[in-house]
Amino acid sequence: MRLKLSLLAVMLMMSSVFGSFTMAQGANELTILYWQAASILTPYLSSGTKDIDASAIILEPLANIGAEGEFVPVLAADIPTVENGGVSEDLMSITWTLRDDVLWSDGTPFTADDVIFTWQYCTDPEGGCTYVNNFDDVTNVEAVGDNQVLITFGVPKPYPYLPFVGQVTPIVQKAQFENCVGIEMAACTDENFAPIGTGPFMVEEFRANDVVTYVRNPNFRFADEGKPFFDRVIFKGGGDAESAARAVLETGEADYAWNLQISPDVLANMEAAGNGQVVIAYGQSVERILINFTDPSPDNPNRSIWMEDGSNAHPFLSNKTIRQAMSMAINRNTIAENFYGAAGKASCNLISGPPYNSSTNNDICLTWGTEEAIAEANAMLDEAGIVDTDGDGIREYEGIPLVVLYQTSTNAVRQDTQALVKQAWAQIGIETELRNIDAGVFFGGDPASPDTFQKFYADVEMFTSGASSPDMEGQLIGYQCGLAPTPDNGWLGQNNPRWCNEEFDAMFVELTQTGDLEARAELVKALNDLIVQDYSQLPLVFRAAASSAHANSLGGINITGWDSEMWNIEDWYRIE
Repeated sequence: MRLKLSLLAVMLMMSSVFGSFTMAQGANELTILYWQAASILTPYLSSGTKDIDASAIILEPLANIGAEGEFVPVLAADIPTVENGGVSEDLMSITWTLRDDVLWSDGTPFTADDVIFTWQYCTDPEGGCTYVNNFDDVTNVEAVGDNQVLITFGVPKPYPYLPFVGQVTPIVQKAQFENCVGIEMAACTDENFAPIGTGPFMVEEFRANDVVTYVRNPNFRFADEGKPFFDRVIFKGGGDAESAARAVLETGEADYAWNLQISPDVLANMEAAGNGQVVIAYGQSVERILINFTDPSPDNPNRSIWMEDGSNAHPFLSNKTIRQAMSMAINRNTIAENFYGAAGKASCNLISGPPYNSSTNNDICLTWGTEEAIAEANAMLDEAGIVDTDGDGIREYEGIPLVVLYQTSTNAVRQDTQALVKQAWAQIGIETELRNIDAGVFFGGDPASPDTFQKFYADVEMFTSGASSPDMEGQLIGYQCGLAPTPDNGWLGQNNPRWCNEEFDAMFVELTQTGDLEARAELVKALNDLIVQDYSQLPLVFRAAASSAHANSLGGINITGWDSEMWNIEDWYRIE
């Protein structure tokens, strides 16, 4: 029920934990806290989530991406597909039909010219557009008919939904930005700080690195339905995640708090106050252990280098039985529940989201890590002749003790996970040496450093990776044979496990030639199964892409891990 609060509630003024800024919580005002303040109101000049979300309240794309990875038409009338003729059979073009009832906040009509201009604006080589890669292989954007836009690609695009889909590539108004192209792009301060948009709100005041105040857009296409349901939005930045959470969950000073990267126990205690609730969104981020299929021994001149003839294979992790036993010993439920709380759930898949991409063929791993599973793993190793011959508690494979170096970045949750896995592997006769590396070094990519995750000078390593798009081709492409990091490519290859499977490579080629979305999802699941069932990577936890909180008096929230958390702010309303 969408009602206004009492006059008392409207008059109630509270002092913000983010400084001297005063926020009023009333039925017609919405207060949002981001502990990273917005510095600009366009995603085209920033990759920061806080800037993308602050601009999403004003600017809109042709379509958004919902919580389940589904496309939601916004400025487009529908979603073009191969089946409905919107995507060409040869996958070389996509045609978007635009809504005919959209006005910019200044009252002028939204047209195909604005879409065409946005492409030109972002792809100008002198402009420095942050998300120019979303327009890769686009050769032309043109108007066709009265209200359609045809995007043509230079190569077949089985997934043609990167341009203008999601809040990183919204449409900007040609009339406002036509003098802001190329070298002038960053210099247009007035335009970048107060863009004219088609969204539910427009900028009233912007104080960079502090606060944005928005007011209702009187020309919003759903205004006759009462949308948006707030007259004003206060988008306040600064402070930290814990104080933001407290302002919503404990003191009731704010309506929404973003990105609550704090202890699950602390967050749960705040939520217990009863003023608000934590909301979680999942995208495609999986914490997993990667197995090194090459020999990382310090005395090996070809340390961690993949060789096509298999001559540099790992001395014992090349054995699938050992890899499977290692996976069976790990209790993923314990890791997820104790170390991630509401922000993670046990996973058996490298590709865990969106739901239509998630295989159910590996769910047995959710029963592993128990006494029964460990006993089964030990029996399996015994049967394979991988036993402890000298009584020191460590099994040997062809005379080589099963001793692994397990590396990851320095992070309390990761070190807790390492300790649990080490204990589990000890129960199956594998000794584990733990190593943690400063995250700036581990993920830094310095080709001179021996400690990067790409060089992988260890037997196993652990980290999270995900995808920015619900289409998984971009994530799976790196697991093809020959794409490992090597000295020849500056250690920048994507296939960190140095895993090679010809069946995978052939199926991946099929994926690149398939435009039907359902068929693509089935191929993604099959590719995932090849990786997981060969135990080249051991998925542990499906991590939340977003963990935020909102007041119990706020309704209409539909958080997604694939797009801006502000994507449907026109549907947010006050509950009395």
